Amino acid sequence: MKNILFPTDFSENAWNALKYAQRLFSKTKCNFYILHVSDYIDYPTVSISLEGNKDVETQELMVPSKKQLNALLHKVESSNAIKKHKYFGIHEHGFFLESIKKHLEEKKIDLIVMGTKGVTGLRQRIIGSNTGDVITKVKCNALIIPLGIQYAEPKEVAFPTDYNIFYSHNILEALSDMLHLGEGKIRVMNVSRIGRELSNVQEKNKEYLLDYLNESFPGRNSFHTITNRNVNAAIQCFIESRDIDMIIMVAKNLNFIQQVLFDSLVEKISFHSSVPFFVIHE
Repeated sequence: MKNILFPTDFSENAWNALKYAQRLFSKTKCNFYILHVSDYIDYPTVSISLEGNKDVETQELMVPSKKQLNALLHKVESSNAIKKHKYFGIHEHGFFLESIKKHLEEKKIDLIVMGTKGVTGLRQRIIGSNTGDVITKVKCNALIIPLGIQYAEPKEVAFPTDYNIFYSHNILEALSDMLHLGEGKIRVMNVSRIGRELSNVQEKNKEYLLDYLNESFPGRNSFHTITNRNVNAAIQCFIESRDIDMIIMVAKNLNFIQQVLFDSLVEKISFHSSVPFFVIHE
């Protein structure tokens, strides 16, 4: 049984991410814990109501988001035909990250599924602040779904890496679990500058990963080296030329993942906003 935590703000973005996850894990027994954390930073200060009862007024302030959560659960359960999936609603009042971390332990969460943040002003951020915090500060695998993505089986999966990390059992297990959801092929890619060769450590890490993939997914993997000064541009080109359906990255290599996902505001649609990405934590 896979336990999935799904934080929601009741937006179209969040609903789209949930539908994607339902399809991706359609053959897997899952508990979906749908979590909404109130926007209030602290419990609201209220004036005494006409009845002289603070509790009544406070309760009224909390009702809208609770109603939205109940309505969402009803919508999910009435529209869901996957019997292997069960849904549980959680309404909390407090800090977003603290709530996430608390439920990771309490519910034994295996995966967090989130949508990216939408458009801010005239330019589009690669990901929203809550999503970015989850990726970098919460030690749990996360599946991030951009707005508007229609589900398609991940037949082509990109795995950008600089080979600077050792691929531990937990990393390889998460990678394997995702690939076993279908028959997709994994394309391991490394971006290199002209004249720069891999170090001995990088070569050993690459060889270890190659041996694992050849043994576990024979005929379903390939390794690529792209020469380009700009990592982002290289990955962009690779994603488009290969019709990549999903990107998998390892959060342990924080410098690399920040360079790829958090470097800037982008003015045009790129792979960040058109391809789901799965971030693996150990």
